[in-house]
Amino acid sequence: MERIGIVGAGLVGRAWAIVFARAGFAVALHDRSDAILDASLATIETSLGDLAAAGLLTEAPAAVRARMARAPSLAEAVRGALYVQESLPELPEVKREIFAALDAAAAPDTILASSTSAIPGSSFTEALAGRARCLVAHPVNPPHLVPVVELCGTPWTAPDTIARARALMERAGQVPVTVKRELEGFILNRLQAALLNEAFRLIDGDFVSAEDLDKTIKDGLGLRWAFMGPMETIDLNAPNGVADYMARYSPFFRRLDAEMKAAAPWRDALAGALEAERRRQVPASGLAAAQAWRDRRLMALLAHKAQMTKQTSK
Repeated sequence: MERIGIVGAGLVGRAWAIVFARAGFAVALHDRSDAILDASLATIETSLGDLAAAGLLTEAPAAVRARMARAPSLAEAVRGALYVQESLPELPEVKREIFAALDAAAAPDTILASSTSAIPGSSFTEALAGRARCLVAHPVNPPHLVPVVELCGTPWTAPDTIARARALMERAGQVPVTVKRELEGFILNRLQAALLNEAFRLIDGDFVSAEDLDKTIKDGLGLRWAFMGPMETIDLNAPNGVADYMARYSPFFRRLDAEMKAAAPWRDALAGALEAERRRQVPASGLAAAQAWRDRRLMALLAHKAQMTKQTSK
């Protein structure tokens, strides 16, 4: 079996292990903390059972789990790997240290990818001898349930590295998106930031409660966005397509854009108010259970989308 190395066995790393193992790859999972590794492997077994129950595995959970192995050292994690996914804390100094170690330990043709959510890869790979085989492969949490992954190179990443990583992600059942030029936050987080910024302004200005704002997304925009992107949406929301939509609504959206830029979100007072409202809805002690509920709902949505795809392709 082709081998994948996973470095960092936390929330994201263990989900990556599932992604690759269920696609038939042998996975070597490494973490400096034995306690984190033990907990992650236990969580993986539970997640595999949930995936099977949702009809999202093509084989028994035990067969997928059998393709995962503990890697006691970094050298063992990368030995024979065609691809390594790093998922350590979101700190530039941590990324620089681990990529220097990975570049020294991995075979010259091994792709080295980071799960960083916002840090440009150029900030931690510039000094590496093998920097051409390094890139960011930014997943959406949790990647075994939300398949899009943003592939973002650096000014020195070889085009072949991006092409090989994209092909690998497609084989693993993910949905790769190529970020053409390096930028902080990549694509998804910048889109999310735009929505969050306006959501915070609306709540902070006392136009809507946090609970009702969430309803606006999950029972409004989110229903469309579960199977269509915003460009597809506006193309279908005017009689004659996207050009018609832009002609009709551009004056309104230009005014709105200027208004949005005038007010600054992310105030400390707002953070406190949001925390209080959210903890009334979900106590801190119930966050883990709420995350598990979210994962099961995502599984059900994935199963539904897969079934709809089968039906429309017949």
